[in-house]
Amino acid sequence: MALTSALINDDPDATVAYTSSGNNAITTIIVCNTATYNPSSPATGLTYLSLWAVKSGQARGDVNLIVNALPVPAGETVSFDQEKIVLEDGDSIVAYCPTPTNLAITISTLPV
Repeated sequence: MALTSALINDDPDATVAYTSSGNNAITTIIVCNTATYNPSSPATGLTYLSLWAVKSGQARGDVNLIVNALPVPAGETVSFDQEKIVLEDGDSIVAYCPTPTNLAITISTLPV
């Protein structure tokens, strides 16, 4: 099992969270909003997560969007672990969040 971590920014072409080297199964994707929750202003630090599973040689777009602008409140963590995704060599997971850019992503993989 291998772990890959990255901070997600507001340029979806720049945040390639994981690129497969050989065939790999994504076992878990965990995204944490690193902003501190403020109970007097619950919307502070809220950001939206988008993820794409992009085949090698293809561009990110609606056809490979797997999470579309999911709201992630400050201090919350989202885990995607119900389904496994098998990536071939060069396939990637691309992540995006608009301002504020306070999401960290960790991806767990296994070679297959």
